[in-house]
Amino acid sequence: MNMKKYIIMLLMLLMPLNVFAYSDYIYRGGNTLGIEINIDGVLVVGFYQIDGKLNKSDLKVGDYIKQVNNTNVYSLKELTNEIEKYTSKGEVSITYERNNKTNNTKLKLIKEDGIYKTGLYVKDSITGIGTLTYIDPGTNIYGALGHEIIESNTKNIVEIKDGSIFRNSITSIDKSMVGKAGSKNAKYYFNNIYGSILKNTNHGIFGEFKNMLNDMELVKVGSSKDIKIGEASIYTVLNNEEVGEYKIRIKSINETSDIKNITFEIIDEELIDKTGGVVQGMSGSPIMQDNKIVGVVTHVIVDNPLTGYGLFITKMLEEGER
Repeated sequence: MNMKKYIIMLLMLLMPLNVFAYSDYIYRGGNTLGIEINIDGVLVVGFYQIDGKLNKSDLKVGDYIKQVNNTNVYSLKELTNEIEKYTSKGEVSITYERNNKTNNTKLKLIKEDGIYKTGLYVKDSITGIGTLTYIDPGTNIYGALGHEIIESNTKNIVEIKDGSIFRNSITSIDKSMVGKAGSKNAKYYFNNIYGSILKNTNHGIFGEFKNMLNDMELVKVGSSKDIKIGEASIYTVLNNEEVGEYKIRIKSINETSDIKNITFEIIDEELIDKTGGVVQGMSGSPIMQDNKIVGVVTHVIVDNPLTGYGLFITKMLEEGER
């Protein structure tokens, strides 16, 4: 065997299977985002009674309707248009996906008050707010939220077809209290698009950022080994679009958890006064310590909303590169 060829092959075998190419310095976020995702199919989120009864079928909450009578449907409008073609027959054939398996069933169309009804509550998109965590200057890949988008009725991660992030402005905040997470409220600017959404994962949403925001700071990426117990900062928006820095204390570090790597408490009096703790819409807020971005806010601990969990920033960056 050719020795040179053998050495090259051996070196290839010794190389790691996953080589991530994120930058050593990234743009720190903290900016508020509007988020809109288009679901991959039409999602069944509930059922209603027709003439006092539920319309029996094999469909369950969480199923994705993909076809009506062998015609693909991607939106509520397409679903309605296809169903209306077959009202005279009194039923339609439905192709749906459940747990990544394709199934078929018949759905009766029941006439009530002169209108044909299905008995299904469905949706084709989800809109909300969150926080931008970072933009990688080398690839324009961004990460936000630090956790997956879950549909509120099904409690399942949403399968996305595509989506966008866009400008929004915080108008008010409902404060967190023990047993209940508060939330940011926002004004949406749907036509001011920042970028696309390509992935929805348990480490955040990711895509390509199209237009760089003003005054973004380039910061060094810190590894899990750089994090220590003690004071740190988070960056988030409490009013309009102004990113502010707020003090937290890192209480513990968990190297083995997939999603709950950092436990922290808010110690900033201004943040406590305005939010009561961690609130919905704060997910994605970057965590900085010793001038390095080390993590991202992901969850509130509802029993004590002054505390929350964070994800290592390196896990988020690795997910963005996959």
